[in-house]
Amino acid sequence: MSTTGELPVGAEESAVRAGERSEERQSAGRRPEGKQQAGEAPEKRVTWAELYFDLIFVFAITQVSGLLHHRHDPLGIVQALVVFVPVYWCWVGTTVQANIRDVDTPRDRLGILAVGFTGLVMALAVPGAYGNRGVLLGAGYWAARVVLLLLLARIPGVWRGPYGVGVLVSGPLLVAGGLLPEGPRVCLWALAALCDLSGPVVFRRKLAAVAYHPSHMPERFALFLLVALGESIVGIGASAAAVRLDAAELVAVTAAFTISAGLWWQYFVFAADAMRHAVTVADSRRDMVRRVFQYGHLALAAAVIAVAVGFGETVADPRRALGAASVGLLYGGCGLYLLTFGYTRWMMFRSVATTRIVAAAVVLALAPAMVRWPALAALVTLAVVLVVLNVVEHRRVNAAAAAAEPAGETVRETAPEAARETTPEAVGEPSGEAAGAPVVGGPV
Repeated sequence: MSTTGELPVGAEESAVRAGERSEERQSAGRRPEGKQQAGEAPEKRVTWAELYFDLIFVFAITQVSGLLHHRHDPLGIVQALVVFVPVYWCWVGTTVQANIRDVDTPRDRLGILAVGFTGLVMALAVPGAYGNRGVLLGAGYWAARVVLLLLLARIPGVWRGPYGVGVLVSGPLLVAGGLLPEGPRVCLWALAALCDLSGPVVFRRKLAAVAYHPSHMPERFALFLLVALGESIVGIGASAAAVRLDAAELVAVTAAFTISAGLWWQYFVFAADAMRHAVTVADSRRDMVRRVFQYGHLALAAAVIAVAVGFGETVADPRRALGAASVGLLYGGCGLYLLTFGYTRWMMFRSVATTRIVAAAVVLALAPAMVRWPALAALVTLAVVLVVLNVVEHRRVNAAAAAAEPAGETVRETAPEAARETTPEAVGEPSGEAAGAPVVGGPV
């Protein structure tokens, strides 16, 4: 049964408790649920080289945030997004090749470090991307795509796919754009970004043969989002460290941290495990990886970066009224973040994320009024909305789990001991294929 079938009401919420029991079965040596590719290892861990690689992109995201902070009118937002896409896609390319291969070898460690160095070059070029460092940004990205293609050179026809697009199309476009004035540069870089993002769709049939590992991919993208969320803490701390920290500033810091923690809670408590489950049991892992991870997490990370820059505009002077641009970053970023979960839940389970869509609508509806309010009021209001949303989601999880528990107890009492040891259904936990419900995760 496809995991994109319609789910019963409350099925996602009950998965949080079911996921805990699933983990207990796995630790006891029983085979985890979900599909596995032929010859696929039961578990693939993130390597130390990948974690070190992520440190470069901590700096890169900080640089993109700085670019957006410097100019956050509509044109500035477009410029920052056009620069962020190649930075993000460089990370995605490295993550995908690490997912489909064993990269814990000297050759591949050196390759990941080489891509990391090109990422550092790109990060250094970001502040002057629309000045005299445009060529440096393009050259750094092009070099990264060449290294990635060389790492995969043993795979027949790899250049006729997304990795080839990076070397033959988007890389040269970024370098050429760096030689042009600001206006044409944005257009050419936007075209390069579109070429990269469309690659997985254009080569969808070719990618059908790729065996993605289901446990590694969700962990890597969750780590990238965690890096972006770390930028929100930097946005709070950097602004607060430069002021005298009286009562108003301390309240602003508290509200901003509550917002950041609320965004973290929405993903890592309610969504991360369900995303892992969805890619594990998906009929087409290729499509799930493309839709939920490569595209969905681009929107999630961009939204968090916008909120982080919004913190920098509010925490430093919480008494002044915000302008439309700052409110757009803070409230628009939060609204985009919540709406993206509506997209990911639909892609995974064909189910509507009602509570998050309603919360996003409330956030976006409040935004116009916040333009005239003090920054402190804007922060506190947004923090209250996120706290209420998380409380509602938590109660839905508990209610669904409590409703599912009696049925599970009945099955456990009547099923033979051998059946309880071998089948997920026998312990009262619906498998993703049998019941159409995610085994792990929450209201994605």
